[in-house]
Amino acid sequence: MPISAADPLLDVAGLCSGYGKIRVLTGVDLKVGAGEVVALLGPNGAGKTTLLRAVSGLLPWSGCVRFDGSDLTGCGPRDTVKRGLVHVVEGHRVFTQLSVLDNLRLAAYDLPRSEHAARVEEVLELFPEIAAKRRERAAWLSGGQQQILAVAQGLVRRPRLLMLDEPSAGLSPVLVDRVLVVVQRLREAGTAVLLVEQLIEKALALADRVYALARGSIVLEAKTSEADLPHRLEQAYMATSSRPG
Repeated sequence: MPISAADPLLDVAGLCSGYGKIRVLTGVDLKVGAGEVVALLGPNGAGKTTLLRAVSGLLPWSGCVRFDGSDLTGCGPRDTVKRGLVHVVEGHRVFTQLSVLDNLRLAAYDLPRSEHAARVEEVLELFPEIAAKRRERAAWLSGGQQQILAVAQGLVRRPRLLMLDEPSAGLSPVLVDRVLVVVQRLREAGTAVLLVEQLIEKALALADRVYALARGSIVLEAKTSEADLPHRLEQAYMATSSRPG
């Protein structure tokens, strides 16, 4: 679904954030429409993870962040999740001493108990790699399978917007494709996705639009259908890296 400039699902304007006295983001503007897949690309250290952490309430920020028309000022991670904005953080952030099933049940902890089983099974159907190990401890999964489990935890919430931070990290090519197929299905079902990814070609093939972030600022915004986009991305990175400071 193409983005509506008048009514985006996520609307970020003038966002500044960082860690303590270290400012990482300087006035970032970004929009995601309902049912849209948006890729957020950039070199290491550009601020991509910081941006997702700020939007989801893991970091303090200034500026304006609105989700589905509501101001997220002062909202923490639990608040954003309840509103339908789910952030799958970078790395295999799962409870290794719990089973796959219990990890997924925990993700649904504040939902009506009557819905738990259906939501867990719904997600496991998407990922047969972990469905076959549902009663095993997460510690016994491979690194790639733990990453799959982390994504599955986010999907248990049936989010309106799923923010994925490097979902391909540590995955085999087969599992990378599995995750990206799920992202495609989410879009078809009306779920928006904000995707941070280093596999640029795969991200561009999947996304409707792309933002490039470098040194804490947006340096390019484009539709992925635009001509010569990879070259434009490269030029945007190079122009930024050549600036003094």
